[in-house]
Amino acid sequence: MKYAFVFPGQGSQFVGMGKELAENFKTAKEVFQEVNDALSQDLFKLMVEGPENELTLTANAQPALMANSMAIVRVLEKDFGVKLKDKAAFVAGHSLGEYSAACAAGVFSLEDTAKLLRIRGDAMQKAVPVGVGGMAAVMGVSFKDVQALAEACADEDNLCVAANDNADGQVVLSGHLKAIEKAVEIASEFGAKRCIKLPVSAPFHSPLMQPAAEVMARALMQVEARDAQIPLIANVLASAITDHKEIVKRLVEQVTGSVRWGERYVYEGAGRYRRGRTRRRKSACQYYQKKRQGNECLFSRIGR
Repeated sequence: MKYAFVFPGQGSQFVGMGKELAENFKTAKEVFQEVNDALSQDLFKLMVEGPENELTLTANAQPALMANSMAIVRVLEKDFGVKLKDKAAFVAGHSLGEYSAACAAGVFSLEDTAKLLRIRGDAMQKAVPVGVGGMAAVMGVSFKDVQALAEACADEDNLCVAANDNADGQVVLSGHLKAIEKAVEIASEFGAKRCIKLPVSAPFHSPLMQPAAEVMARALMQVEARDAQIPLIANVLASAITDHKEIVKRLVEQVTGSVRWGERYVYEGAGRYRRGRTRRRKSACQYYQKKRQGNECLFSRIGR
C-alpha cells in the first residue's frame, strides 16, 4: 500500500511543537539545528518556548512548520527505515506546506527550503500594510457560492476573491479588509452557516500579494532545484507534477493564486487547527505507530 504524505500550512503552529520529537530522536534535533544554522536564528527555541505572538509571525511560522514536518520525515526515513520514495504515491502541502512537500520529495535542500520560507514570509507580510487586507473563512456553502459572495463584496477600490478551496463547505476569502468585513456581515444572505474573520495580518493567495510573488520568483531562481522523486500535487493545479521548472513556476503562482485543496486532497494537519479533519483518515504516521508502539510521542499526534 502507498500513501499520500500531506504537509500543513500556516495556522497549524503552536508553542511546544517539535519538543517531543527532539527529546526522543537525535535525527529530529539535527533537522532543527540545520534550520537554525540556515536562518542564523534559534528558531527551535522559539518553537518550543514561544512566545506565541512571535511564533505566529509569518516569517517565523512558515520555516518553523517546515522544520517540524521535515523532522518527522527524517525520523521516518532514518529511524524507522521508511523511504518516502518507496511508500509515497504523492506528496502535497497546503500553501507553505507545498515547500515542505517539495523538500521531502528532494526538489530543494533543507537549508534552501528554510531560507526560501523566511524570504516568503517576509515578502508576504510586506506586500500589503498591516490593517489593509484580511481573510475570512466561509462555512456551509459551495465554492461557487463563495465566489458570488466575493463579487458582491468587491468594488473598484476593494478586492475580494475566493482564495482557498479547503474542503466541501469551507472556503476562505481574501482581499481588502473593508470587503472582508462586508463579507462577514452579509455571508448568511448567500447561504453560509458561518463566516469568520481569520487572525491573519495579510490577504494571502490574492492578487494583492503580487509584490511577494515577484520576490519569490527571484529567490527561487537563486537556489538549486531538482526534479521531484515523488509526484507533487501543486496547489494551483490540483494535479501532480515532477519537473523542477514546473514546480518552481507553480510555487510562484500560488502566492497570488487560489489553493485548490478541496478538489483532490484529504486534509491532514500537524496541529490543533486541523486535528478534527486528521481523524477522518488513517495517516501514514498512524500506520507506522502500529509498527512501533514504543514511539507514541511521535505518531499519536502527528507533528507534535
